[in-house]
Amino acid sequence: MERTATPEASPWRETGASPAPGPGHAGLRVSNQDREQVVEHVKTAYAEGRLDKFEFDDRLERAMTARVHGDLMPIMYELYGSRPAVPAFHPQTGGRPLPYPAARAKDGGERLGAAAAHLLPLTGLFAIGPLIMLLAAGRTSPHVRRHAVEALNFQLTLLGASVLLAITVVGAVLIPAVWIGGMVLSVIGGVKALTDDDFRYPLAMRPVK
Repeated sequence: MERTATPEASPWRETGASPAPGPGHAGLRVSNQDREQVVEHVKTAYAEGRLDKFEFDDRLERAMTARVHGDLMPIMYELYGSRPAVPAFHPQTGGRPLPYPAARAKDGGERLGAAAAHLLPLTGLFAIGPLIMLLAAGRTSPHVRRHAVEALNFQLTLLGASVLLAITVVGAVLIPAVWIGGMVLSVIGGVKALTDDDFRYPLAMRPVK
């Protein structure tokens, strides 16, 4: 039977690190990484037999569609009750633990899928390539989803910038340089994905969450 807990029995208040947002932060919007970290906990609980298929699908859907931390916190309470989740070290936070452990690739297949999201645009698929990977594997693999969303947003940014630059003569001259730079960044993103690392495109707009 699942264990539940009230806010007074928060699993994170028992640790000195306080790795999760408190009740006062429940209304703050979550990032893709926040969602992916909770999804990883849900997948682990399912693999350990603590959730049945219906419970797994329910919590996975809630985690993937969460908008604020208040949507994610009940899932963690349901999974751990009064037992604290193990915080994860993350170099980008200077050693401070993230709210939830980061989702990493489980095998080479996930790394290849994430790399494909960055590299498919080089074949002429542009935004379609990352979108294919997002729809094909993004729901079951947080690692692939994270990279596919990032690559998709970058390709949409490139397309939008090209349309705007084409309005002026000077801008039209710059378009080839912009796309060459985009190709280089796509290769870097693919390499980062293969090494199970995070990658953020510079100057990219992020309409897709």
